[in-house]
Amino acid sequence: MSTKPQTIDEYLAPLSSEKRATLEKLRRAIKSAAPKAEECISYQIPAFRLGGRMLVAFGAAANHCAFYPGASPVEAHKDELKAYDTSKGTIRFQADSPLPAKLVRKLVKTRIAEYAAQQPVAADGATRRR
Repeated sequence: MSTKPQTIDEYLAPLSSEKRATLEKLRRAIKSAAPKAEECISYQIPAFRLGGRMLVAFGAAANHCAFYPGASPVEAHKDELKAYDTSKGTIRFQADSPLPAKLVRKLVKTRIAEYAAQQPVAADGATRRR
């Protein structure tokens, strides 16, 4: 990519049709699990923010696609991720073998729950951001 993408659509446009279709499917699964999340570009890759905080990201590399849900979702669902190449916070997969939408939704919901648990609750029951 010669120019930095400003939107997810701009990021996806130059990819091969197979990678683009796989990442569009991933994008839809993320939106389904986090309908209030906002799309953005962070570190030059597609990402989603929720409540101003980075939620998850995804991208394409030369030889694989990747989903970045964070370390705790990867750890929490490690048994379901055995078929994939993982490292702390990253899941790598081939475009012709995408992550199942159901698994993506679980990972995103785990990340949302992690954020919710980090929100301190005031005496009046209102949540306060750190």
